[in-house]
Amino acid sequence: MLISGAQALIAQLEKQGVELVFGYPGGAVLPIYRQLAKSSVRHVLTRTEQGAAHAAAGYARISGKTGVCLATSGPGATNLVTGLANAFLDSIPLVAVTGQVSRRLIGTDAFQEVDITGITQPITKHNYLVTKVEDIPRIVDEAFYIAGSGRPGPVLIDVPKDVSEELFSPPEARKVDLPGYKPTYKGHPNQIKSACRLLGEAKRPLIYAGGGVVSAGAWQLLQEVAERINAPVITTLMGLGVLPSGHELSLGMLGLHGMPAANVAAQACDVLLAVGARFGDRVTGPARNFAAEAAVIHIDIDPAEIGKNTAANVPIVGDVKLVLAEMLEKLPPLKNEEWLAKIGEYRQLNAPVEAEGDGGALTGKYIIKTLSRLQKGRPILVSDVGQHQMTAAQFYDIRRPGAFLNSGGLGSMGFGLPAAIGAQLAAPQETVICVCGDGGLQMSMSELAVAKANALPLKILLFNNGCLGLVRQMQHHYCDGEYFAVDMPGNPDFVKLAAAYGIAARRVETREEAERVLREVLENRELTLVECVISKEEMVFASLNL
Repeated sequence: MLISGAQALIAQLEKQGVELVFGYPGGAVLPIYRQLAKSSVRHVLTRTEQGAAHAAAGYARISGKTGVCLATSGPGATNLVTGLANAFLDSIPLVAVTGQVSRRLIGTDAFQEVDITGITQPITKHNYLVTKVEDIPRIVDEAFYIAGSGRPGPVLIDVPKDVSEELFSPPEARKVDLPGYKPTYKGHPNQIKSACRLLGEAKRPLIYAGGGVVSAGAWQLLQEVAERINAPVITTLMGLGVLPSGHELSLGMLGLHGMPAANVAAQACDVLLAVGARFGDRVTGPARNFAAEAAVIHIDIDPAEIGKNTAANVPIVGDVKLVLAEMLEKLPPLKNEEWLAKIGEYRQLNAPVEAEGDGGALTGKYIIKTLSRLQKGRPILVSDVGQHQMTAAQFYDIRRPGAFLNSGGLGSMGFGLPAAIGAQLAAPQETVICVCGDGGLQMSMSELAVAKANALPLKILLFNNGCLGLVRQMQHHYCDGEYFAVDMPGNPDFVKLAAAYGIAARRVETREEAERVLREVLENRELTLVECVISKEEMVFASLNL
């Protein structure tokens, strides 16, 4: 039986178990959309292609599946770039399908032609330009395998329009076989033995956990290792939640906006066990000074990350879940009482950061602390990028791993709302809260229509300080307080804007109002925006010595 390339593409998506595709149609993908309409795959029409990529990322992070987004050629494809870069840096499994001009027009500067495979080569795990229609089934299967295996990440498939229209007889299904791509899952036994010996001899062991622990589902094992050897745990932004925030060994986030106790512990430890973390600059500052006195054990599934930024005394390439399980079989129980006593002293350094202050005014810190106190069950918190993000990272009580979503490596403003939409579609019965600033929301606020059209019970918590708060804060510290291009004149009335979309909205300006309104909003299942008016003078704590 003859089928078209578009039929083959959609059939392979169905075989991969794809339930949702986030996308935006256009001329080069008309054949694909025609077949998509006849399939079992649900299409969510976002208002921008960037929104589609971020929504697919939010969906992937919560569902544990590979997210899928679809865009037309030219500007449709280029609008995906930010979302793909975000997924690449944060190790999120995505498959992006883009339309392309017909093969005979490639290289002629045809209408809406761009070399999207060339553009995205540095920000995808792999990408394909489909030149033969019979390759579509194989390419789709390979794309999903690559995106979800090893270190997860985005894969792009570029489909010329005439390929999607061409008829062919599909070949028999074949198992994916990629000789040049063989991720290492099992850690080397001798390296694991060396790591356990180092930890067994350590006087001041410290565990540094990143997003790889979340991706691998290894948080329970990490907690067992920490408790076995009584090692405190510090995390990256992407690793928050791998240990419950109230756990006695949890020191929270380290780095530029980390907690002082976490940063001091990193400098004082004698053995650092880095698990699924990449020693990024926002964590280490100058890498040569980070944990300078410590022997470093680095576990990561991506061999390119080991030794890239910080030298490892014991490098272990492998799946962190499998490696930690093997370590548990060899690690002896340790007390480390003197070290834990010292950690107790370090915790006192957090007091100025945690203090309320501000003379009773409504602040971002108060809002996050109140939200944390009032949260029902274990909601999913999705943050945009800015001061509100760092405040949430410092003060939100994260009660489960993988339920605090951020744009970590790329720091892409506009991520929050579409990612929250994807998260809510992945978990329709759960409470999803999106925390954003007035700058970030306006980068993706057209996606409010998507939340409304799909009747999603999102809670959108908007911090409105009338400026780009984190940039203003950096100008305060690094530009001698010379503020420029950070105020946001012309901001809309966000309550009226929400009303224009048919979305319930409230504005709060005092602590009393915030407490009451947040309590009410968390108790219903209605799509709601809460605008919190705060001062532009407020800053979020930063460790400026990094």
